[in-house]
Amino acid sequence: MPELFINQVHTLGLPKAREIARVWIAQAQTDWGMACESKPGDVEDEILFSRSGAKGSLIVRADRFELRAQLGFLLGSFQQQIETQIRSNLQALLDQHSGQA
Repeated sequence: MPELFINQVHTLGLPKAREIARVWIAQAQTDWGMACESKPGDVEDEILFSRSGAKGSLIVRADRFELRAQLGFLLGSFQQQIETQIRSNLQALLDQHSGQA
């Protein structure tokens, strides 16, 4: 099974990272048909996501996001495009929130 690993560093802290994660969840559900489950923690949150052909987790920390995903056979042939799109979307969310006080 093809796997994705994205490690996106930021300097926003956990409260803002959680805000970004909430927006990411909404996008994942609406745009990609993902079922998402959030597991908040003291120093990090874990978001589990799945849909037909893909499953994984997003770890939300004060200084980075770590996304790991396994792609099924059909989506695996689009692994590079999917990874590029996820990186781009996450960076856009970080850029939007980095200017806020």
